[in-house]
Amino acid sequence: MASVPSLASSVNQRVADALASALPEAGGADPLLRRSDRADFQANGILALAKKAKANPRELATTVVEGIPTGDLIKEIEVSGPGFLNITVADGAIISTLAARAADDRLGVPLNASAGTTVIDYAQPNVAKEMHVGHLRSAVIGAAMVEILEFTGEKVVRRHHIGDWGTQFGMLIQFLLEHPHELDHKSDSEVSGEEAMSNLNRLYKASRALFDSDEEFKTRARARVVDLQAGEPETLALWQRFVDESKIYFYSVFNKLDMDIQDPDVVGESGYNDMLVETCKLLEESGVAVRSNGALCVFFEDVKGPDGNPTPLIVQKSDGGFGYAATDLSAIRDRVTNLGATELIYVVDARQSLHFKMVFETARRAGWLNDEVKAVQLAFGTVLGKDGKPFKTREGETVRLVDLLDEAIDRASAVVREKAQDLTEAEIAERGAQVGIGAVKYADLSTSAARDYKFDLDQMVSLNGDTSVYLQYAYARIQSILRKAGDAKPVAHPEVALAPTERALGLHLDGFGELIAEAASEHAPHKLAAYLYQLASLYTSFYSECPVLKADTAEQVENRLFLCELTARTLSKGMSLLGIRTPEKL
Repeated sequence: MASVPSLASSVNQRVADALASALPEAGGADPLLRRSDRADFQANGILALAKKAKANPRELATTVVEGIPTGDLIKEIEVSGPGFLNITVADGAIISTLAARAADDRLGVPLNASAGTTVIDYAQPNVAKEMHVGHLRSAVIGAAMVEILEFTGEKVVRRHHIGDWGTQFGMLIQFLLEHPHELDHKSDSEVSGEEAMSNLNRLYKASRALFDSDEEFKTRARARVVDLQAGEPETLALWQRFVDESKIYFYSVFNKLDMDIQDPDVVGESGYNDMLVETCKLLEESGVAVRSNGALCVFFEDVKGPDGNPTPLIVQKSDGGFGYAATDLSAIRDRVTNLGATELIYVVDARQSLHFKMVFETARRAGWLNDEVKAVQLAFGTVLGKDGKPFKTREGETVRLVDLLDEAIDRASAVVREKAQDLTEAEIAERGAQVGIGAVKYADLSTSAARDYKFDLDQMVSLNGDTSVYLQYAYARIQSILRKAGDAKPVAHPEVALAPTERALGLHLDGFGELIAEAASEHAPHKLAAYLYQLASLYTSFYSECPVLKADTAEQVENRLFLCELTARTLSKGMSLLGIRTPEKL
């Protein structure tokens, strides 16, 4: 495993060295190199340095250029405007660097030298409730961040903080106690997620109706909450049945989403019950939280209600019950002390931003978060319908996530069937699922998480435009070329001159490692999606302008096959980090 320095970093080093000898006091200064449409790269840092050293920027730039050797890496370099450097790299350097990437399993992407342990909290459905479109984003964005961070060498601990505690369970448990067969399964064979959810739905509706109409049942249900909180064994056993039944359903949905959710990572609100009393005690003793009207509260100068009075974070209510804050703060303590987290990421709806801001600030005041251990909310926006309003059914109901995924798979299967040349029905079904689920994930991940996005299935499964289907077809097309190549093999030839579209493709391929580092540190999977879309677009231009199997010489054929193969590997790796499959044939 060898990390390969990118062309950009090699060029940057050469310019920096020449700059340091031309202007010794600027030693270690950044030449500010970036990709440019005038040349391969442009260095813009000389202007500011010349200004600081009271030198003429154009003269300084000229001196720097004289100190940079050309040939192997840099083909030509010229001073433009008031002191920019336009730099063109040699064709051979592009291919040699790509050959080093191709020789490595990780495509030359370095591991992060300062990797730590990240605990990421995502995919948090509620027990005994159906998953709807609002649950999609947390799951998809979180799963992509897990993959991206793990690829950079981070130790990642997944946490699914499911809603499995609270007063509504008194009603459900009491009803099940009085109607013991409501969660029984039709047969002993494997239970489908659909059956589990319909059991839970039926029981929820029936118990709610009874709770609302029968005062005596309501009293029994409220007493049952007390038993649950006290950990009374029979009550806990019935509560566990709800959790288990819900998991059958959750796992069926995550399975359809092609996501791997492991049981030990599902630690719901109930997982922190034993810590709540101690969390409150620590906050009160340290003076971080104070009693106000009997409730344990944390106050903030910048958080005020409409009446101008401070709005506190309530850790414990005046009746002794615990709020979400007590659970969230206990989870932070657990993740930092027991799991050794150096970073906590919460993939949670932007509408909860104020709550998390207050929770994180409280944890900082308590000393559980500090400069070594930081917490961030990866806040996401709302899923909108085509009309730009929050996504609902015609009847105004929230849309069931399963229905949405099934429809995406149906649409994608129709697209695959239309284009398929030699696929069996079974293959069409399998590819349809991969294309449909990929389309849903990509539409989400290609938008910056903080923004709302429109859920438009016609657009998502389109073969044109910024869609995963476009990327999957680009990958499948390359596989088809490689299959047709016969005896010709992909071989890098640094001595072969490159056409403009080959150079553009090669320079973009070389930027993969730097892009991964950026997506990881900024928690920005949309940047990876944008990189892959551009990669597929550059490949399409290359393919339409440069014949691969009918190129002029055998070396050129091999070199172009080499570019095809490395593009396919980069696409496949990048897509897998987003949780999207790349079928070999479409």
